[in-house]
Amino acid sequence: MIREFKEQDLEKVANIWLISNIDAHFFIPKDYWKGHFDEVKAMFLQAEIYVYEKDCVVQGFIGLNKEYIEGIFVSKDVQSKGIGKDLLNFVKERNEFLYLSVYQRNERAIHFYQREGFQIKCANIDEQTGEKEYEMIWHKNKGN
Repeated sequence: MIREFKEQDLEKVANIWLISNIDAHFFIPKDYWKGHFDEVKAMFLQAEIYVYEKDCVVQGFIGLNKEYIEGIFVSKDVQSKGIGKDLLNFVKERNEFLYLSVYQRNERAIHFYQREGFQIKCANIDEQTGEKEYEMIWHKNKGN
């Protein structure tokens, strides 16, 4: 089930965020993510977040800022089971256009988004990490 984030989800969502970022972004020091943990937790309380819940356990979530996907995060033990795709489809149904940024070295995520109809628009540098990233876009009216 996908539903809106509730305050009682905060600890689980924050831990999924931290572990997922450390695992997916081996090229960024763990201390970077740990150093932003409290700040991100506070932002979650004001963000547009939808969680994927099964058997009363939050297994993943997607964060949005209007049409911008801040990220899709899935618990490590349930990755590659369609949860990320379900979360993405949930927001695709509600939007005509979506975009996101993804680190170029996160090839798994790039392939996932391309399979789901996103296209690379341009390349940038993330000012906080110095890492190269792609901006990717998706349009509903382009058959996706």
